Parts: sequence; structure tokens; C-alpha cells
Amino acid sequence: MAKPKEDTKKSQKYIYLWIVGLCLSFLLFPAFRQIAADSPFPLPAPLQNQAAFGAKIQRTMGLLAASTPTDRKPVRILFYGQSITEQEWSQNVANDLKKRFPNADLTIENRAMGGFAAPILIRPSEHDLYPFYPDLLIFHVYGGDEDYEAIIANVRRRTASEILLHSDHIHWMPTGSNDDPETVKAYEWHNTHSTKFLPELADKYGCEIAEIREPWRRYLKDNRLQPKQLLSDYIHLNQWGNFLLAALVKPHLRYNSKFKPSADLVRTYKVGRDVNWKDGKLVLEFEGNRIDAIADKNFSGQATSAKITIDGKQPSEFPELYAITRPSKAFAVGWPAIIQVSSQKTLIIEDWKAVITEINSDSSKFKFDVFGSKTGYDGSGTNEQLFVSNSGRVVIEPRNWWLKNSYEYSKQLTPKGFEISWQVKPMFVDAYVAPQITDSSREYFTTLAQNLSNSKHILEIIPETNGQVPIQAIRVYRPPYKLDATPSAVQPIDIS
Repeated sequence: MAKPKEDTKKSQKYIYLWIVGLCLSFLLFPAFRQIAADSPFPLPAPLQNQAAFGAKIQRTMGLLAASTPTDRKPVRILFYGQSITEQEWSQNVANDLKKRFPNADLTIENRAMGGFAAPILIRPSEHDLYPFYPDLLIFHVYGGDEDYEAIIANVRRRTASEILLHSDHIHWMPTGSNDDPETVKAYEWHNTHSTKFLPELADKYGCEIAEIREPWRRYLKDNRLQPKQLLSDYIHLNQWGNFLLAALVKPHLRYNSKFKPSADLVRTYKVGRDVNWKDGKLVLEFEGNRIDAIADKNFSGQATSAKITIDGKQPSEFPELYAITRPSKAFAVGWPAIIQVSSQKTLIIEDWKAVITEINSDSSKFKFDVFGSKTGYDGSGTNEQLFVSNSGRVVIEPRNWWLKNSYEYSKQLTPKGFEISWQVKPMFVDAYVAPQITDSSREYFTTLAQNLSNSKHILEIIPETNGQVPIQAIRVYRPPYKLDATPSAVQPIDIS
């Protein structure tokens, strides 16, 4: 009769240890407390190597942590990838950041597109990713390793953004009996991609990596779950799966004072200390591809605007400082109707549209006219040939039309007369005009030029009339790689 008592004591012991462990997790990791409060799902087991979490994204996390009610730091975060990134876990993470850092001046966008694996996503990234120039990119995509690396290499060449990658969740596991060989092969690819390719890529490009796959496997085992119980279909996450992915990413988004961000990627020059007005103008020699002017919020004198030159030219004279926005959606779907638009000639700031004039029954062949709001009618073409507009300001490759793909998905034909629109926007100003200060807790910055060659430049700010130009500081962004640095030539970097 003694055995039941012994079993009861053992059970009590295990329950006691479990409670102690859970309490310690709550004390050591505040994010877990919030997760538990917000969700009916069981928490994942404590993650391994948490001491190193956040090491590669400390500039962003430092800005968030340093924000106060009277000094709200601006922080831009972009979620990018495909359908998994579109799901609600990303909003969960965004809401958590807003809740934990209520004083930060946060701009968070999700520009992910379902179905766009890396070989496709690399094309609309020209519109979505590099012009946005986030402080932090949270990225996940399926598909070819070569194109995946090319996207990350482009981020490192064209922005000073920090990067958080996460590995693949588990949507199927071998049973060991009559498993489909192709499904097993795909499962093993995800294992290799997550445990070898991504860690090596993160090390090479100085990225933070949230390892998802093994904790996901452990969670399934700990809670006696099958992969499908966390899915809404064969791959996408249900509410439980979204909870788990968010719970595994959040612990990486933390500030840790022992990790120091690189001072080389973003540098702020204080006017009057690091750079001075001399002979009626402010001159700064800098190295980087983006430069911002930060307004002096305490200025109360007579303000004047100022002429901006870089290397002796107005910013508008640099063809690379014009950005083309993502074209509008195709008919009846959320995908853009054209996934990339480029140009051969220097752009001007204007709105564009392509109008479908003829189209066949499955959207595989069609004709269109192109118009610019300033350029006017700029030519006609078909989707079967490379289109270069009369002015050279619009170039569309046949592979970048997405009307047939959209029809195959929706079975709804694009109507004749359907319009597809995009814009050309400036990533510069030719004249600095002090912004109106309506909230003294915020930082007011003006991007003078973005997407310059990542090299040495000379900035000159010249007042246009009598009075002072109320600029408190100049901030320079320098990507860690040059544009001509190919991925194969890149050596591992440490930006923390």
C-alpha cells in the first residue's frame, strides 16, 4: 500500500519543480509573462543560448529601449517574405514591441507577398525593401538559396539595416512507414536549410537568427501534438501556430547593454560639435549612401531654407535617387499586376499607369498603353515582348507581368480597360525646409539623399536667405558592403 503514496510524492515533486522552473522563466524573461497572459496555449520550453539573443540587432533595440516620453526615437521595422510572414504572428510581434516600448516612435510595415518564393521575391524587393530602408528587417522566405542570399546581400549593400532571419517551422514529420519519398526529401531540405544554410548565411552577413525548427519539434513532442494541429492547411499556421512562431521570435527582440552596436553603420554628427557652419555654409565629408538632417526642435529664431548639394550637384541630378513604388494589384487578387518596373533613362517625379487595351480568355496574351502624368502617352506594347517606353522611363520584362498568374489563381479575367498604377518618388530634397515642430518629444528628420553610391561624398548646406538653418545634427548611413561586392567575395562580418 506504500507505492501510491510514493507515486503521489513523486508527482508532487515534479509539479513543484515544474512550477519553480516556470516562475524562474517568468522572472528572467518578461516576454514569457506577456505571452502567458495573452494566450490560452502552453508556452514553449525555455530556448537554448538565450544569453546571445539580440546580439546582432542592438542598434534597433537600443533605440527602442532609450526612448522616453520626452525623447521618442524613430524606429522603422519591416516584415518581408511570403505568406508565412503575412500571417498574424507578425502582427503579434509588432503589437508586443509597441506594448513593451510605448515611447518609441515606431513605424512598422508588413510588405510580404504570399506565393513569392526567393527567386520571385527578389524582383519586387526593388520596390518594397531597399527604398523603405528599415532599421530592422525581419525576414523569412522559401525557395532557392542563391536568391535568398542575393536578397540579404542586397540589403547589406544598399542599406544599413539590421536583419533578423528565422528558420522554417515544421509542417510534416516522417512516420517511418510508407512515407512519400518526395515529401521526405522536402522535409530533409528544410532541415538542412534551417540548420546549415541559414546559420552560415547569418554568420556571413552579421544577421540575428531565430532558430525555429528545433524548438518547434520539441514543442510538438512536449505537448504530444502532430504538426497539422498547428496548421490551417498543409503549410500555413492556425491560431496556435501563429502563437508559437511569435513566441519563438519575441525573445530575440530584446535590449542587452553588454552588446554594442557598430558605430560605423550609422553615425550622427552634432552641429556645433562635430560639424560647424563656416563661411556661410555647412560642409560635411561623409561616406555612405544615405544622409539625413535632424531639425533643431529648440530653435526660436528666424529660420531660412537651404540649398543642398552633394558632390557639387543637386540631389535631383542623381538618377539613382528616384524610387519606383510597387505597382497596384492585379484584378481580384492581392498580388501586384506587375512585379517589377524599371527604367533605362533618368526618371522624373510623376504618376504612371498601364491600361489593358486587349486581352485573351486566359490572360496569357494582352496589349497595353502606358501614360505618365508629366510624360503623357509613352507607348504601347504586349506582354510577350520586352517593353521600353518612348521616353525610356518605363521598362517591363515579359516575365514581370502577373496577370496570367493571377487568372490561374482567381479564375477571374482581367477586364479590358483595367489600369495598373505606380509612382516615381524622390529619395532626396534639393532644398532643406525646416519642418513644423508639432510634438517636441519626436525627432524630425529630413532625408537629404538616399541610395547614393556607398562611397565618399561632400555635403554642402547653403542658406538661401538671411537667417539660420535650424539643423541640430546630420546622420549618415553607411552599408557594410559596396555595391560591387558579390556574395561570393563577401567575408563573414561582425556588426555587433
